[in-house]
Amino acid sequence: MIVTKTSEEIAIMREGGGKLGGILQQLLALAIQGENLLHIEDQAQRLIKEAGGTPSFQTVAGYKWATCLCINEAVVHGIPKDYCLMDGDILTIDVGILYKGFHTDTAWTKLIGNGEEKKQFLKTGQEALWKAIGSALPGNRVGHISKVIQDTIEGAGYDIVRTLVGHGVGVDLHEAPQIPGYVRIPIEETLEFVAGMTIAVEIIYAMGSGAVVYSNHDGWTIATKDRSPSAVFEHTVAITDGEPELLTKSGK
Repeated sequence: MIVTKTSEEIAIMREGGGKLGGILQQLLALAIQGENLLHIEDQAQRLIKEAGGTPSFQTVAGYKWATCLCINEAVVHGIPKDYCLMDGDILTIDVGILYKGFHTDTAWTKLIGNGEEKKQFLKTGQEALWKAIGSALPGNRVGHISKVIQDTIEGAGYDIVRTLVGHGVGVDLHEAPQIPGYVRIPIEETLEFVAGMTIAVEIIYAMGSGAVVYSNHDGWTIATKDRSPSAVFEHTVAITDGEPELLTKSGK
């Protein structure tokens, strides 16, 4: 069932999302060569608590952490571990906050050090995210977002991870609708956006094949089957009567 939010509920998500956006920026600033992933996780726990929220991901049965920290071929659900970042690593920080009864969700991928090929790879994902958010308009459909993601990522020679999708977000961390990064069915058959919907737009893609497997036998980490680098860019967005509103923007 699609749940639209009232203006008051969106105001709460704006407040929580602004706090979350600021937290993500602080975590990304920590992500430098030599930094331990466990320290990033510890800081996420502290910052979310100080913001008056609780970690969204800990509402998922069996998940104990505030973040998902994914290195290189790990795509999503990477468990924070005792690992120090190295030059050339790609790190995705995915984090959510439950604030006053509503979740917001965001993720960003950062290159540690240098690497021109990887820089271009990440630049493409950011471009796809902003184009996808720009398509989150009333009267448009889920398929419009899917198409712009697919066109941007595949047009640059990369591959969509097709088994993982964006989603609605609000009272629950994962709500309807699913928002795939590729066109599954004719666009006109996909859900039409209306004002009041809140969605997590996600770009989930790989430098090589988008086929994935469970990695490290931990029951959580999903990685590319060919071990090629992957990345995720995500923001929580509200559909309005006009332009989409970015709820996980930092600085609020």
